[in-house]
This record gives sequence, structure tokens and C-alpha cells, in this order.
Amino acid sequence: MRVAVVGAGGREHALAVALARTTEVVVTPGNAGIPGSVPAPPEDLDGIDLFVVGPEVPLVEGLADRLRARGALVLGPGADGARLEGSKAWMKSVLAAARVPSAAYGSFGADGVDEALAFLRTLSGLYVVKTDGLAAGKGVLVTESLAEAEADVRAKLAGVTFGEAGRRVIIEEGLSGPEVSLMCVCDGQRAAPLASAQDFKRVGDGDVGPNTGGMGAYSPVPAVGAAKAEELTEELVMPTLHELRRRGVDYRGVLYAGLMLTPDGPKVLEYNVRFGDPETQVVLPRWSGDVAAFLAAAAAGSLGSAEAPQFDRGAAVTVVCASEGYPQQPRTGDPIAGLETASAVPGVQVFCAGVGPGVGGSGLVTAGGRVLNVTAVGDDVPEAHARAYEAVALLSWPGMVVRRDIAAAV
Repeated sequence: MRVAVVGAGGREHALAVALARTTEVVVTPGNAGIPGSVPAPPEDLDGIDLFVVGPEVPLVEGLADRLRARGALVLGPGADGARLEGSKAWMKSVLAAARVPSAAYGSFGADGVDEALAFLRTLSGLYVVKTDGLAAGKGVLVTESLAEAEADVRAKLAGVTFGEAGRRVIIEEGLSGPEVSLMCVCDGQRAAPLASAQDFKRVGDGDVGPNTGGMGAYSPVPAVGAAKAEELTEELVMPTLHELRRRGVDYRGVLYAGLMLTPDGPKVLEYNVRFGDPETQVVLPRWSGDVAAFLAAAAAGSLGSAEAPQFDRGAAVTVVCASEGYPQQPRTGDPIAGLETASAVPGVQVFCAGVGPGVGGSGLVTAGGRVLNVTAVGDDVPEAHARAYEAVALLSWPGMVVRRDIAAAV
């Protein structure tokens, strides 16, 4: 089997490594640090048995539909199912129809500023303001300040901060409890949970600063073992999948549930329609089975005949190394030092995300916000944490940004 991974970041590098255990892999467009990267667009590739689409934008724009129309096998929902991530308002309507627990909310467009502010003032304690459209994981404000929330609503609805993606907002009540990322592989009728993970969204230690695409992650989450993951899948993900099917959506891809384990029970914060980033970087290194065969079975609608995913008893931790100025205005073009020595630390794999070729093709330089994902495996989270930070200490470029508390409290 020959598999094409679509995307250009650390998630796609991790997917390529996991798939390459049993099959030939190409990555489109990939990047200068991912072996097997090809510049051709997915539609121009020949001899591909399975496409695995990494990012959300091409899914929302219908890439999976175009590939399937050519007879290709694709892991990734069509544009209809991708609306779960493309529109948070539509996602909320699906959750309500499926009777899946979620936060109370209101949805407001650009002409509803006064109504949005009035709704905001009915809430108390914690305010959550989200862009309706795609914002690369950065479109969520969580604050205890009513004034900050009001200013954010005005800026988003005016198109100042996130353009058209923010000209409709979702305002939610704040929830409390530990967060969990649960990725499920779906074949249209069934959903198979992968190992649990938890990511760290804020740019600074102690969860301060603006939201990012993710500064690190670890797996598994102690409170969510295999049995609990199955329970959450049956309680939250399967009703969602059934509601999608009722609406005529044949969802074949990853349904990634961002959950909060509240005192009132688990609730869905959001759905993503693809493998998480950086959660993939801690989950896939722990997957001991044939990843390619399992994803192909899901894409073909036949998970019932596939062997369930198996994860080792160890743990994994990923630390994201980012460019100076991330997430607002990342600086690029700086030479990356220490990649080979960091990769040689026992149990460590460095996944390349925002990288480009150095001058004359020598080495790599920073070419994006999140540059490298340093992933370490170990017998438990503390061992994986220690290995990851040992490798991070060997990497450098001017202004490198790293959180020092990823999985430190586990």
C-alpha cells in the first residue's frame, strides 16, 4: 500500500513516521524536514492507495470530496462533515440535536453586537468568546474580565482580529474541570477511540498569555484510560456520529472531541475534524499496531473487520519549540542548531513543523510559528517529560520560545 499524507506540519511528520512502519509514504507538500515530501498537490499524485488529510482547511474546502470523486480512498470527512470545525454554530446545533452535553451558548453575527454584549452580561465568573470560523486554534478567548470579553466581542464582530472567521461569534458559559482530548477514528457508522491526551494551549508557563495552536501535550491522561475512553465515546461521540448520519453525512475520518470533565459530567467543548496537533505527536508513537491498515479500513467503511488500536503501557510527552513573536508575529529565517544531537537522546523523536531549507540547502531554518515538536516516550509521564526537556535543551535559535511546564504536574 502507498499512502499520501496531506499537510506540512509536525502532525503530518508524526503521521508519516507511524504509517511508514508498514507501508510506503509520501507527504504533500510536507516540508524540508520531513522525508518523502513532494511538491505536487494531492490531486496530481498517482499510485496512491490511501490519502490521510492532516489539516482542517483543505477538508472544509472539500479536498476529500474531490479525491473521492476520482475513486480515491480518503481518511477525512467531506465538506459536509467538516462543518463541525468550519462553523462552531453548526457544531452546536448538531450537539443539541444529538443531546450531547455542552456549554450553554449564544450565537451572534456582525449586526448583533448589542445582543452579544447583553448576553455576555448575563453570564458570570468566566467568559468564553469563540470565532465561528477557522482561526488555527487561536480564535478563543477565556477570561474572567467582562471588559476584556466585551472588547474581544467587538473586535471579532468588526472583523478586526480574525477577519471573516470572527464576524460571527459563539459566547459560552465558562466550565470547570480537567480538559481531555479524545480522538476517534470513524468509518461512517462506528467510532474507535485512540489513547487520551491533553494539550497546553496558552503560550506561557502556568497557562498565561494568548491561545496558540498548542505548545505541548502528553498521553495518556491518568483519569482517562482505555475503559473510560470507550465510555466517553459511547456517551458523546457515537450520538454525534448518529446525528451526522441522520443529516446525510457519511463521516469517515477522525472526530476529535475536546472534552471537559465537569462536576456535572463530561461535556464537549468543541469538535475538530482531523488529527490533533500536537496531540497526534504523543498518541501515534504509542500506537503499536498497523496504523496504515486501520486507517484504510476506516476510510473504506469497514472498521468492524479491523483490529482495534493497541497502545503500549508507557507515556509520551511533546514540547513545542516556537519562533520569537509566536503566536502574533513569529520571526522566521533563523538557523536551527542542535537537531541531530537532540534527536539522538534515547526515546526522542523530533518532528519538523515550521521549518525551511537553509542557505544553499544546508541545514534547516525557522519558517513558521511552531517550528519543532520534541516528542519523548518513557515508562511513565515523568520519564518522558525528562527526556523531552533534555532534548529541548540541545536545540537553539535566536528567541526560541518553549513552555517549561508541559506535563510537569502529572
